[in-house]
Amino acid sequence: MKVLKTEKRLCPCCMEEHDVQTIEVMEENVFKGTPVEFSADYTYCDRADETYAEEHQISANDISMKNAYREKMGLLTSHQIAAIRARYGISQSDLCLLLGWGAKTITRYESHQVQDIAHDTILRKLGSDPEWFLQLLQVKKDSLSAASYAKYAEAGTVLFEQDHDLYLKSAIMAKYARFLHNPEANGGKTLSLDTVVDMIWYYANSTMVTNLFLVKLMGMLWYADALSYKRRGHSISGLVYRALPMGAVPVASESIVNLSTIHYEEIDMGNGTGYKFLPTENKEYHYLTSEDQEILDAVIQRFGRVSKTEIVETMHQEDAYTETAPHDIIQFKYAQTLSIS
Repeated sequence: MKVLKTEKRLCPCCMEEHDVQTIEVMEENVFKGTPVEFSADYTYCDRADETYAEEHQISANDISMKNAYREKMGLLTSHQIAAIRARYGISQSDLCLLLGWGAKTITRYESHQVQDIAHDTILRKLGSDPEWFLQLLQVKKDSLSAASYAKYAEAGTVLFEQDHDLYLKSAIMAKYARFLHNPEANGGKTLSLDTVVDMIWYYANSTMVTNLFLVKLMGMLWYADALSYKRRGHSISGLVYRALPMGAVPVASESIVNLSTIHYEEIDMGNGTGYKFLPTENKEYHYLTSEDQEILDAVIQRFGRVSKTEIVETMHQEDAYTETAPHDIIQFKYAQTLSIS
């Protein structure tokens, strides 16, 4: 027995006002033929030396027993179901509408009724797949109020972007695992995607940078990391670069620029699509030191207003490029002869 709290109040057992204890005990019961052990709360009257359950405790103890059964059977508990719904900020009745269930189904599952395996599987998928939630939401759009639809769509979109970023970040870091102990490849730094995002924001927000398309951005990132290595013996970001025909390009660059915090617009270039990187409202760079920003400013001073052709031609003359075989990793040792200082 564990005393949870003691409060002075009217005791419904002896009908006197005195210190009444709320206690927790472990109980055993059988539910649907399965023995379960669970914690139950009771009230204890020391005047009458009696333990009893008040109405709210009877309800809570019933839920506790059924949650113990759910856990034993590998089902979501009522609290986990409520948490899934809370992720999207959706009401019980509206979630039932999306799933095509009876109007009170979720209400019952979040309390006393144990869900079946089929419904449990659907709820688990909902909790782990915000893209599916958005698809369900779109199907039922006309059945929801405009305000509710907008609220749920915003919540689902935020979660989808977060999950999308988690997937991308995991994929990116997996590609960088092989370079963790290779300072010649990573510039003596472990990759920080937060720092990379700040670097891109810093360039995109600068009024001194024009026409920041993909090739130019990749080149400016490499020049910043190489200049940092030349000055300080380590890069800024931990990015690893390959020598491609258009210059130095980070490993997994296609995934990096698709992080939700990086914004660009697609522009029809006639012979293809260009990706122009856009300024952000956020002008705070928490992952860049003042020295990092000085290095970025030096790169902006040199390449901010030049065309992608000029930065590519300049890069092709660097030892880092001429001494590296096509598509190989560019070693940071070549930063010592970098054309900018």
